[in-house]
Amino acid sequence: MIKSELVQRIAQTNPHLYQRDVENIIDAILDEITKALARGDRVELRGFGAFSVKQRPARIGRNPRTGAQVKVNEKAVPYFKTGKEMRERLNRRPAK
Repeated sequence: MIKSELVQRIAQTNPHLYQRDVENIIDAILDEITKALARGDRVELRGFGAFSVKQRPARIGRNPRTGAQVKVNEKAVPYFKTGKEMRERLNRRPAK
């Protein structure tokens, strides 16, 4: 699912909201999550999961075309861990 599909589904299930308002709400939520991660904070959405930032150390990589060694700088990467409720919902077994 892409963001525009998410906006459409939420707008369809909430006909009292305009689609542009739903889009603004989703943009605001994603923007706040991004800002919190940029500050180094952890964002937890109970039942869904937690977003955090992990640091990857500098390393020596390889250019796949030439095989030459390339220096890769240290970087911060976003990390998502699913919540218990989401894992349980995804792993439900259908009744026989």
